[in-house]
Amino acid sequence: MSKPLDIRINTPLSHDLSLTIFTPKNSNNKSIVISSATGVLQHYYYKFANYFSELGYTVYTFDYYGIGKSDSNISNLKRNTINLRAWGENDQATVTAYAKSQHPEHKLIIVTHSIGGQILGFNTAISHIDTIITIASQSGYWKHWKGFERFKMFTFWYLMIPALTPVFGYFPAKKIGLFENLPKQMAYQWMRWGKHKDYFLSEYNFEDLQFNNFNKNLLSLSFPRDEYATKVSVDWLTKQFTNATIDRRHITPKDMDIENAGHFGFFRSKFKDSLWKMTHDWIETH
Repeated sequence: MSKPLDIRINTPLSHDLSLTIFTPKNSNNKSIVISSATGVLQHYYYKFANYFSELGYTVYTFDYYGIGKSDSNISNLKRNTINLRAWGENDQATVTAYAKSQHPEHKLIIVTHSIGGQILGFNTAISHIDTIITIASQSGYWKHWKGFERFKMFTFWYLMIPALTPVFGYFPAKKIGLFENLPKQMAYQWMRWGKHKDYFLSEYNFEDLQFNNFNKNLLSLSFPRDEYATKVSVDWLTKQFTNATIDRRHITPKDMDIENAGHFGFFRSKFKDSLWKMTHDWIETH
């Protein structure tokens, strides 16, 4: 595998996105786009991307606009007006189309983490995708949680975002030890969805979204003790893909004789011989 290539691509909204391309030594004629969780830098997925590139996949990682290398400095972040819909319709769709344009002959797989699966509903390039794999991609409706976790979600939507975002002009997630800072309109829209049982369907008609335009194979994974994605919240999002052929798996340590992956563990290299290998085998089969 050659050294990963860092480039910038322009979007229909005239934003420059940071994109990293992992090119294999010997291609298997498959490409993977990795769509990150909220406020998670593309670098977090480096080892996972490198592993699949060594297996022959051409792999793309990117930062959403306002995150990481995609124009996240504070002065620009305060002026950033992008929302979640645009992260799907503009950012994720642009990278999807770019990956397909680079290798039109490749089968294109998208691996989404958390919110990356939600914004597939706005991805206008979804027809380019041959296979979807969602990792802990869910609804953020706070009542999908129980006990103290429900209280934390309630606090996040009803107190933290509305209190802190107007003061800073963006959501200062880094200051409170959560993740990368978020553009204010993205945070406000996310907050509105999280308060409603229908989540993004509280703002958009299902018929206007892209979920029912995907009619191929989809693997949906979730894990126990995931404080950001309960089983029922992942079930909810998975069911939005009404025309897909779905393989839904809630993976417990007993199922695979591994420790619990939680929300972020799947992409850690200690799972390369278990969860990563299972994912590769699933792609080869489907």
